[in-house]
Formats: sequence, C-alpha cells, structure tokens
Amino acid sequence: MFAPTKIWRRWHRKISVNQRRYAVSSALAATAVPALVMARGHKIDEVPEFPLVLSDSLNSVQKTKDAKGILEKIGAYSDVEKARNSRKIRRGVGKSRNRRYVSRKGPLVVYDVSEGIDKGFRNLPGVDLAMVDNLSLLDLAPGGHLGRFCIWTKGAFEKLDSLFGTYEEGAQLKSGFNLPRTFMSNADLARIINSDEIQSIVKPAVTEPTLLPKKSNPLRNVKAKIALNPYHTQVQAREVAKASATKASKAAALKAKAATAKKLRAARKEFYKTASKEGELTF
Repeated sequence: MFAPTKIWRRWHRKISVNQRRYAVSSALAATAVPALVMARGHKIDEVPEFPLVLSDSLNSVQKTKDAKGILEKIGAYSDVEKARNSRKIRRGVGKSRNRRYVSRKGPLVVYDVSEGIDKGFRNLPGVDLAMVDNLSLLDLAPGGHLGRFCIWTKGAFEKLDSLFGTYEEGAQLKSGFNLPRTFMSNADLARIINSDEIQSIVKPAVTEPTLLPKKSNPLRNVKAKIALNPYHTQVQAREVAKASATKASKAAALKAKAATAKKLRAARKEFYKTASKEGELTF
C-alpha cells in the first residue's frame, strides 16, 4: 500500500508488555556503556563520569541560560552543538509537509520530579526530556540504535531500582518483572576459544588442502562399474560369448540361404531351356 495513504493502514503492532520491558531495560543498560554511546555519535570526550548523575537541584533549573551553563560545566554542551550544527533541510517531499528540517539527537535529560526543568532544557537543540516513570524506547534508542547519552538526576537514577528491580529482588512498580540475566558470564569469545582448556580438546587445524577423488561415471567407465559390481566381469564374458555364438549361427544361416538360392536359380535356368525347345514339354 504505497499511495495515497489510507486511514485503515495497519499503523501499529502489538507487542507483549514483558517484551517491551526487556527492550527498555536493555536500552537503559546500553546508555551506561561509553563505547556504545560514542559509537552512536555522541560527543562525550569531556564528560567526567558515566553514567552521568547530577544532584536533584537540577530539577529547579528554569532558565535556558542556566541549563546551558550546567551542560558546559559537565562537558556535555559539545553534544548540543553537534545537534545544532547538524540541522539541515529534509530530503524528499516531507520538507513541504510541516517537517522541513532534520537534526541529530543530543542528550536526554531524565528526571523524577519537575520543578521547572522541562522549561529550562526544552529550548536547547537536540536535548530531550523524559520522566523516569515514562521512559520510552523511542527516547532511549532513537532509530533503533542503542546508546543514547543520558543525564540523570539523583532521584531519577535511584528510582530505577524500584522500577526495574535488581538482580537480588524483582521490580516493585512492575508486577512480575525481573531483570534479564546474561547467558554468558564472559562474553569474550576470542579469549574463550583461545584458552588452554578449549584448545587442548579441539582437533588440530588442517594445513594441507583435502584432495577429493575424481568421480567417474560407472555407466561409461568399466573400472568404476567393476568397483561397484565385481560380478560384472562374468556378466560381460557371458555377453561376449553369446554375441560370438549368435554371429556364427547367423553366418551358417546365411550360407544355407545362399545355397538354396543357388539351387533355385539353377532350376529356373533349366526350366527356361526346356521350355524353349520345340516339341512336347515333359516335366
């Protein structure tokens, strides 16, 4: 269904609640890995620590000037400048449909209680705000890419344990939810494979190439046929003997037929001579 857009298009997909919670918890875990955050394109070279947690006084910041100063002090304003400099006109027809500009994502400020913080940070380019109770996968992993640069308030960061639980106890605010556990305690596969315990039981590496035998057609190759059916030599000898015997009998039959034909020719000649003489015919 390409165009025109219909109202009965299936816009949404239903996903189980537990699956969505697992996705959000995985995206939250990725925000604490600097390598994933840098791989997503965020500028965090001057950020002092990760995850970045600020005091609860951040909730009362109501001026954009104060919010900018805080971001400059913690080394996160370079990511805001990256988002501002990336603003460009959208490709395609969307530029004339009330979505003319596109830009990169900047930091995500997560808070628990708003005392004006939403007004202080909302005018900074690329900066998004979210309550810790309403964290969405669209905010934590925009475009499906993990590793959003998050700035936490102390209260919001401490509330994560009650929202998603810990490895010691389940979540208090999400009934029946427990954090997903890793399947491997050590995810360094190269180190595991090259360890002495694994290398001592694996087969040695093959250095020489394996030469596969050339395949022969048993219907045309006699040696291949004999390898499959050793009795073929006797069958072949019997067929040769039968063919030779058939040839001798054919030769004898041809010889007898030739003798009969010779007698018939002689009789015809004799009849012609007798019929050619004058007088009575005697047979």
